[in-house]
Amino acid sequence: MAATTKQSRVEEFQFQAEMEQLLHLIVHALYTHREIFLRELISNASDALNKIRFRMLTDKNVLDPDADLKITIEVDPKEGHFAIEDTGIGMTRDELIREIGTVARSGTLEFLKQLQQQKGAVDASLIGQFGVGFYSVFMVADEVTIETRHADPDSKAYRWRSRGTGTFTIEEIDRPNRGTRISFKLKEDAREFSDPERVKQIIKRYSNFVDFPIYLGKEQVNRVTALWQLPKGEIKEEELVEFYKFIANDFNPPLAHLHLSLEGAVSFKALLFIPETAPPVFLRDDLEKSVHLYSRKVLIQEHSKELLHEYLRFVRGVVDSEDVPLNVSREWVQSSPVITKIRQVLTGKILSWLEDLAKNEPRKYLQFYKNFGSLFKMGVNADFEHRDRIIKLLRFETTLTEPDEPISLQQYVERMKTDQKAIYYLTGEHRDLLLKNPKLEYFLANEIEVLLLTDPVDVFVVPSIGEFDGKPVQSIEQAELDTGTVEKSEEALSANLSDNLIQVFKQVLGDRVEDVVVSRRLVSSPVILVAGKEGLDSQMEKMMKLLDRDFKGSKKVLEINPTHPLIKNLARLALGDGQNSLLRSCILQLYEGAQLLEGNLESPAEFVQRMTEIMQEATK
Repeated sequence: MAATTKQSRVEEFQFQAEMEQLLHLIVHALYTHREIFLRELISNASDALNKIRFRMLTDKNVLDPDADLKITIEVDPKEGHFAIEDTGIGMTRDELIREIGTVARSGTLEFLKQLQQQKGAVDASLIGQFGVGFYSVFMVADEVTIETRHADPDSKAYRWRSRGTGTFTIEEIDRPNRGTRISFKLKEDAREFSDPERVKQIIKRYSNFVDFPIYLGKEQVNRVTALWQLPKGEIKEEELVEFYKFIANDFNPPLAHLHLSLEGAVSFKALLFIPETAPPVFLRDDLEKSVHLYSRKVLIQEHSKELLHEYLRFVRGVVDSEDVPLNVSREWVQSSPVITKIRQVLTGKILSWLEDLAKNEPRKYLQFYKNFGSLFKMGVNADFEHRDRIIKLLRFETTLTEPDEPISLQQYVERMKTDQKAIYYLTGEHRDLLLKNPKLEYFLANEIEVLLLTDPVDVFVVPSIGEFDGKPVQSIEQAELDTGTVEKSEEALSANLSDNLIQVFKQVLGDRVEDVVVSRRLVSSPVILVAGKEGLDSQMEKMMKLLDRDFKGSKKVLEINPTHPLIKNLARLALGDGQNSLLRSCILQLYEGAQLLEGNLESPAEFVQRMTEIMQEATK
């Protein structure tokens, strides 16, 4: 029942500018899955109830200490009215202004703008992923009223009201009970949400596993069940899917699940899931999410980061341990030996789970790896205790695999040629560009498999592996690459001609390069730039420059192909006249062309001008 208004003034506030835009986008850009508003309102009510339950573990001095913790929904099909009320912690005046009037989450507006740019209707099912929560109600209502009173015994009650068009009002009211009531009249095209059966259907679909009873009138609609406490054999597949969707705020079923019940040095139960899809790439704060920590079925900490290493943050679910006291602080969780032990056990179990997927359900594992591999592989440099297990779970495309058919390092080693001494890799932006890279020519010609690393994370992870199964892991850009005895199908320059030409290259290029040498890896290209003895490969240098604008890459080694016709022609010119202007222009052009392939050409205008001059000379 709505509260009464006191004889107090009504204050009007302006929405934060970004909030005005956000509300406009919600009302005008989100068209499908509008029922999500109910899930968001129930989720907020559940959060408020969890907060008061947690507070009352140590502090009984609250308003209505004996009130039942519940959510009540009222609908009026005839008038199209809708109301949802909880007996949770409530809100103060400052919280109404701060939490409802401002954008609380960075990136929300940017995300919505990107959604708006999509063609056709924008799917509101994404709304829970980027945290607009309460505001989704404006998809179905023109005006919304919030009546709330905080749980502090001396608190005052307030009414918040807005049409979502720029301003909102707050006034003090008489409300004897703590908690929050949200009410509104549904838009004409949203009257379906005043139908009790439709509302029941939505609750069972999205909110069936909320920790508190949800009443529609006097009927409890949801099933308040701690699913993770049940034996595996008693849980149906559809219940697992439903629970996952609720706990992860996801519309899709999970890719896989893991049910644990462990007793020993530390005892806990867990129900964990791997999502079927990854969140949009611009939802960076999704990595702040994690599993929920419970003690005896009481929520202690939502998104408990301490329970999982960061590289495992793709996992969703619940961990419940009786070894965790109910009245814990965040500081206790951060320093607790119990939490440390749970994390150790969980890590081992999750890695075993992934190993089992990789062995018995490889297609499912590859789907996981495609979605979350960039995050997971960071464990190589973050979790040294499990480093070897993580490395074995890595997957890579190679020069001999089909696109999207990556293999493990163990599979690579098993396919190595008998005289091959190392595991080779090449880094770059995407597969097609890598396969055209001149640095691969020798390896492609001799059918030596090379890992193709296109994930930016790879440039930090793979070099740190060092070796696998006794084989060194080497970039093919290393200057002194040992490729064994090279059989040349074409006649190469004599040693004298090569040495003479190299000296001219060195004179022309000077300190632009570390050295000029005869290449052992080129087949059809005339020259190539590779990392020097102490240098980084080109992709690593690009990453370092992105991280540090003042970073200066090391000098490269220029390799020349003594079998290439152009190199042979230049050798003849050098033999006749080492100061020949065309010769020197061609050397500079070859060097800068190699820089262009690396993505490091600093003076494209000079490069184009010189190319024009060379063509003029050649066509006289």
